[in-house]
Amino acid sequence: MNTKNLVALSLLVGIGAVLHAVIPPVFLGMKPDMMLAMMFLGIILFPEIKNVLLVAIVTGVISALTTGFPGGQIPNIIEKPITALLFFALFLVLGKLRNSIISVAILTAVGTIISGTAFLTSALILVGLPGPFVGLFAAVVLPAAAVNTVAMIVLYPVALSVVKRTKLSSASVIQK
Repeated sequence: MNTKNLVALSLLVGIGAVLHAVIPPVFLGMKPDMMLAMMFLGIILFPEIKNVLLVAIVTGVISALTTGFPGGQIPNIIEKPITALLFFALFLVLGKLRNSIISVAILTAVGTIISGTAFLTSALILVGLPGPFVGLFAAVVLPAAAVNTVAMIVLYPVALSVVKRTKLSSASVIQK
């Protein structure tokens, strides 16, 4: 693993952790997961399976440590690797289209919805939900998908520019 890539991924996770910690709960103790946008950005910029697994595990653990959801620690740890691997698979399937801002935005929305569904399902099974699944999905997951998508539309071009200027090795950028 390239040390520069590890540092870049850790910075993204750190930024995501701060965002995750400061976002207040919006509905029944649940809050939008801003760490997802950073995890997705890390996967897009450094699309190798070892990077995907590393960022997923670290993001899951840090999300678990900063969650406001009662009993949400284990669901966070379960959900992040599932989300990361599905996001990575969708990213790879897109092929040449995967570097467009539209594709990145759609992938972010879909990834956030996958994440929310996996989180709510695992929380329902393991600890129960403080409200109805559909209500939590509509009140937290869908707004989080919108916020993460807008954040990605803003962050992706900036991050891509930084990666190119600093000559970080990235298969995603090299293939462009």
